[in-house]
Amino acid sequence: MKDFLSIPAAKILYRNDHFFIIEDGFPVSPGHLLIISNIIRTDYFSLTDEEKHGLIDTIEISKSLILDKYKPDGFNIGMNCGDAAGQTVFHFHCHVIPRYRGDMKHPRGGIRYCIPKNGSY
Repeated sequence: MKDFLSIPAAKILYRNDHFFIIEDGFPVSPGHLLIISNIIRTDYFSLTDEEKHGLIDTIEISKSLILDKYKPDGFNIGMNCGDAAGQTVFHFHCHVIPRYRGDMKHPRGGIRYCIPKNGSY
């Protein structure tokens, strides 16, 4: 998949002027959502200032959608920007991942573990 514009309307949970929200096709945990730009932007750094400001509200809406169905104990919010960061679809998307106590043995450090040997501090 090169971009997300072919996602059927029936899969879209919410849409505003800049973004739409879907359930992740390969969820890390129950309730994992993606926020995707309506216009193809490569990554977060390609968003306009208006889109960046609108992202904050869209993250809050994603959180509300998750809380309507699930009872997570925390959240990870993340974006992969560039091939070296693991980005595979070069159309802006932000992961909102609910976290649950016990979903991993030692969650301390959260996203710092994207490079496991550097995660501990």
